Amino acid sequence: MSQNEQKLVEIVFKGERRGLFRNTKDLPLKTGDKVIVEAERGYDMGRVSVTGELVRMKQEIDRDGSPVPIRNILRMAEAKDADSAIRNRQREKDCYIDGKQRLECHKLDMKLVDVEMQHDGGKITFFFTASQRVDFRALVKELAGVHRTRIELRQIGVRDEAKRIGGVGVCGRPLCCNSFLTDFEQITTQFAKDQQLSLNPTKISGNCGRLLCCLKYEEEDYLKVLQHFPPVGSRVKIGDKTGTFFFVNVFESKGNVRFDDNSFGWHQP
Repeated sequence: MSQNEQKLVEIVFKGERRGLFRNTKDLPLKTGDKVIVEAERGYDMGRVSVTGELVRMKQEIDRDGSPVPIRNILRMAEAKDADSAIRNRQREKDCYIDGKQRLECHKLDMKLVDVEMQHDGGKITFFFTASQRVDFRALVKELAGVHRTRIELRQIGVRDEAKRIGGVGVCGRPLCCNSFLTDFEQITTQFAKDQQLSLNPTKISGNCGRLLCCLKYEEEDYLKVLQHFPPVGSRVKIGDKTGTFFFVNVFESKGNVRFDDNSFGWHQP
């Protein structure tokens, strides 16, 4: 790892928005520290998530397809920054209420999810979801005139919406995407089939309406066990009896067979 890579720090902002920054001033950073970082125009405040060699280097791509520049950490946050953050959070609430009202007035088919203000007040970002492209140019112009700062409307997906607003999953724990997941991986119904789960959408879908991210966690372990068994539904012979293989007990590494005489037996590889 190069010296520049060793200075990389992952910073987390509101809504679990993350970015890589360089610690060019060799600040004694540790996880949880609040810092002031460079922004596109001005500066922002975030929380240290990962530092040094633990940072996973990846090139972020902007919406226009160009690489996102890795900016610098300016300084540690101070007491005055905490006061500014409190004021910004209140202003974000006011902007959210105002934004929803203006959406209704413009009759735009979009849902306002969250509002995030840059720490220096130089930009306000309105995050929204929509089923199709929306022409919101008139709305942006109106918002800029009201709030007297740069306005950005950013469309996000439903999984990103859940990540920003958080919540509790069917397991009773905080949503993975809002707690520790940094990237969304592709999840398919094949994962549920491999784990012999009901394909009822209400059982295998998360708060966002998409397939549960946690279906990915144990998929590899299930496949390691399943490779030793015939496909469910196949015909098998155990001793002098034949039947249909219909279930795998992954935890005990044995499969259940329904024999033609309606009796049951276990098949072990």
